[in-house]
Amino acid sequence: MTRRGTDIAMTSAMTSVTPPPAGRVRAGRLRRAALAPFALAAVVLASSLLAGPVAAQQGEPAWRSGTALTGEPKYAEGFSNFDYVNPDAPKGGTVRLAESTGFDTLNPILSKGNPAPGLGLMYDSLFEPALDEMDISAEYGLVANAMRYPDDYAWVEYRLDPRGRWHDGEPITTEDVVWSFRKLIDLNPSQGFYYRHVENVEAVGDDVVRFTFDAPGNRELPKIVGQIPILPKHWWEGKAPDGTQRDISRGTLEPPLGSGPYRVSSIEPGRYIVYERVKDYWAKDHPVRKGTYNFDQVRYDIFLDSAVEMEAFKGDQYDFREERAASVWAKAYDFPAVRDGRVVLEEFVNRASGRMQAYVPNLRREKFQDPRVREALNYAFDFETTNEVVSAGLHKRIDSYFAGTELASSGLPRGKELEILETVRDEVPPEVFTRPYENPVGGNPKNVRANLREAVKLFREAGYGLRNGTMVNEKTGEPFTIEFLYFDRSSERGLLPYTRNLESIGIKSVLRLVDVPQYINRINSRDFDMATLVWGQSLSPGNEQRDFWGSEAADRPQSRNYAGIKNPAVDKLIERVIYAKDREELVAATHALDRVLLWNHYVVPQFYSDVDRTARWDRFGHPENLPEFSHGFPSIWWWDKERAARVAAKG
Repeated sequence: MTRRGTDIAMTSAMTSVTPPPAGRVRAGRLRRAALAPFALAAVVLASSLLAGPVAAQQGEPAWRSGTALTGEPKYAEGFSNFDYVNPDAPKGGTVRLAESTGFDTLNPILSKGNPAPGLGLMYDSLFEPALDEMDISAEYGLVANAMRYPDDYAWVEYRLDPRGRWHDGEPITTEDVVWSFRKLIDLNPSQGFYYRHVENVEAVGDDVVRFTFDAPGNRELPKIVGQIPILPKHWWEGKAPDGTQRDISRGTLEPPLGSGPYRVSSIEPGRYIVYERVKDYWAKDHPVRKGTYNFDQVRYDIFLDSAVEMEAFKGDQYDFREERAASVWAKAYDFPAVRDGRVVLEEFVNRASGRMQAYVPNLRREKFQDPRVREALNYAFDFETTNEVVSAGLHKRIDSYFAGTELASSGLPRGKELEILETVRDEVPPEVFTRPYENPVGGNPKNVRANLREAVKLFREAGYGLRNGTMVNEKTGEPFTIEFLYFDRSSERGLLPYTRNLESIGIKSVLRLVDVPQYINRINSRDFDMATLVWGQSLSPGNEQRDFWGSEAADRPQSRNYAGIKNPAVDKLIERVIYAKDREELVAATHALDRVLLWNHYVVPQFYSDVDRTARWDRFGHPENLPEFSHGFPSIWWWDKERAARVAAKG
């Protein structure tokens, strides 16, 4: 299921306001666009909305102001605010965040260009998730105050809240919703694919929009269409102050009109963007909005070099940092502001998502098409030594496409999972049924030598051999080479030991460092041998799996099937995930899909962490009980004047 505000799909650099096909919610991204295009939740105005079914005419589905993928939503009729917020949180102050890439557009839906971080702060959607329900899979009305759908999920209707307003005071209309959806799928190929089962969208009254699907049974579709960003048709079809016609199909640096809690205050392309809180925001008294979006300003500064970004944090140039590099976490945070308490280091357990991060070979290239070659590349990766030397032993090896969650397969298949796998028995590797998947284990010279011998053996079985120390194709004599594509120089800490192992078995490696725009273009156009890529996974996988692994997505340039997987068995298992009738079947189908993906050796799994490692300048307060599935920074935190004064005094 799509998650608004997720982790990274390809890199943290790729930001947009389009709902990403899945991934994890990182509440620390403050409605950050794309992967974090929208994070957070919304419900209904207390006086007029219900959190459960609303009476409908006989034979018609009931209207609901809250909905959950499985079971019932947590929050019932009449609640005043979410449990995890401080409804009396003070408003004020500025939070300064950092981004590692530049930007060249404020258009929130285009797949091309590099959108500014934080664009999701400007937009509301029909329904939004809560942060304290499993994987944010329960959603509540915002632009729409209620929704309804039949038992077979063949369509869904959303009823708009009459109080919804754009920042210019104009009402949010059904025409805006229909126009926004059509523009999203027309202009963004990835979203067009994701929502391709929406057969029609239309206004069926002054305040109701209906989405009709091409087939019944897809339980996610009624929910995920409610996550699209709603854009103002009248603004995009109007003229700019200089008289030029605006065009939603092109990039722009004109601050766009929104309906959300923030608007653009100032901007310098490629350097910074500042958002200011909208004082007369139409939903500021929403039960879900109480205690959220407390900062008067949200500022994103751009740092194109990770070392410079770290030094800027130490120099108090921005406030909050999520540290993804374990080696940096272990070695770089012993500086005066940490020692005297001005900077707080804190780890938050990540319960919200899983992930697959891996060296991903491009299967569209013939040399990677043999699974024995791909398996050999895994044998050449000494995770244990790299983890100890480079990452201070802080990472865990990924052994699942849903690592860190109950959705990860383990042991041998049994019960419902085995029943599902039997339907594709003749189309999958036999090991799926006979052996639990395990990565090769290195960590010492003996293991590494044994693994490299196994890698050479697998290459030989695939038609390669060593000639004068070079791995070559026995038929053509062509050397086996790999170009590793990357955009962050810090990646070399892990790449160099891996490529040394590859070179020891005759494989020449080329390290190709490029800037972020070139990296994005080359990945999207499939112009790469191998790259480190990431798929964030929610706890409720669904339609996005087609975009990750489905055959139809393999040849679409902007899909997230980066590897180019085309496998009929995988396609069938994806459908079992999407059409699962309950949680038990969903988990079993996901286990089956995971197991088949693993045994095809499509990637060389890397590592993950089950905690979010954070550092912050101690100027902020937060609710006593943070939500179970997110630390919520900065969306539910606030500026604490006393803490800020203490930091200033110590400085």
